[in-house]
Amino acid sequence: MSTLPEVRGKLTPNRDLSDLTWLRVGGPADWLFQPADIEDLQQFLASLEPSVDVFPMGVGSNLIVRDGGLRAVVIRMGRGFNQISVDGNRVTAGVAALDAHVARKAAEAGVDLTFLRTIPGAIGGAVCMNAGCYGSYIADVFVSAKVVTRSGELVELSSSDLNFQYRQSDLPEGWVLVEATFEGPIGNPDELAARMQHQLEKRDATQPTKERSAGSTFRNPAGFSSTGREDDVHDLKAWKVIDNAGMRGAKIGGAQMSEKHSNFMINAGGATAADLENLGEEVRKKVFENSGITLEWEIKRVGEF
Repeated sequence: MSTLPEVRGKLTPNRDLSDLTWLRVGGPADWLFQPADIEDLQQFLASLEPSVDVFPMGVGSNLIVRDGGLRAVVIRMGRGFNQISVDGNRVTAGVAALDAHVARKAAEAGVDLTFLRTIPGAIGGAVCMNAGCYGSYIADVFVSAKVVTRSGELVELSSSDLNFQYRQSDLPEGWVLVEATFEGPIGNPDELAARMQHQLEKRDATQPTKERSAGSTFRNPAGFSSTGREDDVHDLKAWKVIDNAGMRGAKIGGAQMSEKHSNFMINAGGATAADLENLGEEVRKKVFENSGITLEWEIKRVGEF
């Protein structure tokens, strides 16, 4: 790869990515860039040869980096991008702010973004994939986002620009989210805190939160998240069709579909990225054979085999 622009942040060549993902797998990136701030990111992208691929990475909570690694500059936002501020019922957060922290800070100010409390990861990933649970989604509270384009321009995007759908948005390739603003309903801080505590207890009772996982492996075939309500239906939930295909607890190498929640894939010890991806594909095959349903990956898979 050609020489890279000078930066004020940190540029690391041939950086192994396995310790930066929740599943603890994956090969090296050609480069890892940790920008100091927005201006550093802008100048870097403006000066970087257009032929060089960039891959924005959050906290790696919903990601399998393949064992061959990434032929790209991986851009990972850190401390300069994790600020959270509240103004009335609007909450603005840097992309590196954890979803859980945003929910808590908003609740303390009496703004209801409680659905974010149990979503793993940071705000950048939440916006990119229109994260949601309990019947609420990023799209419902989204106001705008600041993004640095591949050529280094800082632009603001609206909800219609991102065209949110279930578990996806239309962020152009190579554009890097830096900040997002949300507007939530007003609520009582104590009641919001109690609701989040209840959500956490429910999550810990039903999901393998102590294991190395990446959240839900597949999208729900129904095309929406669990609502958390008593009248929720499960026929077209990913975990249900996986159970019906007999794949709860299925293993390949160190990869396993969790016994506790069959739509959670875990690194049970020593798994490679190939183990995890192969297990996912085997689950998809068995579900299709059993029900005719084609499961779609929710975990993002990137890099070379």
